[in-house]
Amino acid sequence: MQPDDRLSPSRYRFPFMSHPHFNEARVRTSFANQPFMQTIRAVLTRVEPGQIEIEMPVWDGIRQQHGFAHGGVVGSIADSACGFAALSVAAPDVGVLTTEFKCNFLAPSVGEKLIARGAIIKAGRTLTLTEARIFAVAEGKERLCAHMTATIMTVQGRAGIAN
Repeated sequence: MQPDDRLSPSRYRFPFMSHPHFNEARVRTSFANQPFMQTIRAVLTRVEPGQIEIEMPVWDGIRQQHGFAHGGVVGSIADSACGFAALSVAAPDVGVLTTEFKCNFLAPSVGEKLIARGAIIKAGRTLTLTEARIFAVAEGKERLCAHMTATIMTVQGRAGIAN
């Protein structure tokens, strides 16, 4: 096994094959209601219980001064991948919000597109621990460029917070 094989999509799986609260349409609708994701051209490419994949092209409007995708945008798609992974198994009457995250930038985000793969590490009643791995894709090859861990809070009964 090559060092990066352990990070390949086929080996990055959440143990839930199904979940009683899983509702793909709910996740897709909530994602579509985020204007910022549309602004940065991010699209939801995979929705499974506890797992999300978001792709975003690397284009001039999101580059920083050295030509890489800006870290703020990388962090944004990672945060969304984490949050939507948590939402994918949340009860129908709750919303989710990020309470904290840590993002490690491991390599320049250079390539044609970025892929953020979010997954639940441990789901709880109030807090859910998630992670996202962000890959830069250049000439068809994925390279891990960032890793995020995030804590997502379940919110119930608060006006304006429903997904």
